[in-house]
Amino acid sequence: MPHFIAPSLLSANFRNLQKDVEMVNRSEADWFHLDVMDGVFVPNISFGLPVIESIKEIATKPFDVHLMIVEPDRYIERFRQAGADIISVHAEACIHLHRSVSLIKGTGAKAGVVLNPHSTVNLLADIIADADMVLLMSVNPGFGGQKFIRNTYIKVRELRELILRKNSSALIEIDGGVSLENAEQLVEAGADILVAGNTVFNSSNPEGMISKLKNF
Repeated sequence: MPHFIAPSLLSANFRNLQKDVEMVNRSEADWFHLDVMDGVFVPNISFGLPVIESIKEIATKPFDVHLMIVEPDRYIERFRQAGADIISVHAEACIHLHRSVSLIKGTGAKAGVVLNPHSTVNLLADIIADADMVLLMSVNPGFGGQKFIRNTYIKVRELRELILRKNSSALIEIDGGVSLENAEQLVEAGADILVAGNTVFNSSNPEGMISKLKNF
C-alpha cells in the first residue's frame, strides 16, 4: 500500500491560513493533520473547534485531528461535528482507553491512539485490534521543529509486529521531525502515514516538498 502524507497545519502561516489550506488541497497530500493542544497535557496551546470549523469550509481532504488534551472524551463528539474524520487520543491521557476508542467510533470517525516517545508499544496489546490507527510521536509533543528521535524506527517495527500478531488492521502514523532524510526509512520500517509540518511549510516549494515525500 502506498504511504499517506498528512501536512501539519501547526506549521502553516496563520496570517494567511487559507492560502496554505488551498495549497494542501492542490497537492498530493492525502489528509490534513490538525494538532489540538490545551496547555495542560502539553506545554503549548494551538487551536480548537472554531479554527477547525473554518478550515473545513475550504478543505477538500480528510481531517486527521490529534487531541493533545486532558479529558479528551468530553470533546470527541464536538470535534467530530467540527469536521474531524480521524480522531486520535493519547494513551497517556485516557484513564479508560477502550471507552475513548469506542466513543470515537460511535461518532462515525476513525479512532487513533497516540503514544509519546517514552511509552512502550506493549501498552497497546489489548486495544490494538480496536484501533484504526496508532500515532507514534517521534518528538516530545507540544512544539514543532524538534529533532527526530531515532528510536522511533525500532518502535515502528515493534508496532508492526504487534499489529500482525493481534490480527489488527491499524495503520501506523509518525509525527515529529519527519523529513526527506528519514521518510523512506520510516516507510520501510512499516509506517503508513507521515505527518510533516516544518519540512513542508518552511520549504521554498511546499507543494513540491509534499510530492517528494509522497513519491520517493
